[in-house]
Amino acid sequence: QVQLVESGGGLVQAGGSLRLSCTVSGSIFGIDAMGWYRQAPGKQRWLVAVITSGGSTNYADSVKGRFTISRDDNAKNAVYLQMNSLQPEDTAVYYCKAECLDYGLYEYDYWGQGTQVTVSS
Repeated sequence: QVQLVESGGGLVQAGGSLRLSCTVSGSIFGIDAMGWYRQAPGKQRWLVAVITSGGSTNYADSVKGRFTISRDDNAKNAVYLQMNSLQPEDTAVYYCKAECLDYGLYEYDYWGQGTQVTVSS
């Protein structure tokens, strides 16, 4: 069974930084794209940043220059989100997603349980 476990959320003052981590475990052949999404209360979940297996990245306009996504495809099978210059509008539950390949090379999307990020003004 594939599981994604997130960590690193918390409460921070405006202008501060947090680093989110997400580790993928389970029997998989490989991982294609990995991404971070966020969902504020009463709003839809939307993509914050994505990184492909080749290392290409893409960011939502609102986080460009402040957030950095990276991944470790060695033993850790992890994706990270470094968040700097945090603002109250960044407050949300952050979810990681991984596009995992099984040994038949079928691709499935898996989600983490979410981690709360709260930025106080």
